[in-house]
Amino acid sequence: MTAKTPILVAEDEAMLRVLAVEMLEDAGFQVFEAGDGVEALELLKANPQIALLVSDIKMPRMDGYALVTAGLEFKPDLKVLLMTGYSQDPPPHFLKAPDIQILHKPFNLEKLCSAALEMTA
Repeated sequence: MTAKTPILVAEDEAMLRVLAVEMLEDAGFQVFEAGDGVEALELLKANPQIALLVSDIKMPRMDGYALVTAGLEFKPDLKVLLMTGYSQDPPPHFLKAPDIQILHKPFNLEKLCSAALEMTA
């Protein structure tokens, strides 16, 4: 059996987080989860093997942009999949990087899984 790819889901909306974690685990990932950016950053630092960060942009305590910036500082090869319901927000310059993608809410959770599988392949 192959080792499961570790990923981190940071989402403050509990119901969406639970569903996303379940689907991603069913897709074969080892999933860490956080309810906000501060918690997510602590998990990233404690688990350097995390290959993909799946993060909401609007969260309490630390938003997704700050989380990605901080995460990339100590793990430059981290792949990032951002989720947002605010499509009018102009993405900051770092979002043009090839290892960063954005999913606009509402989205099908299968789309989340296929994007995660594609990014970690």
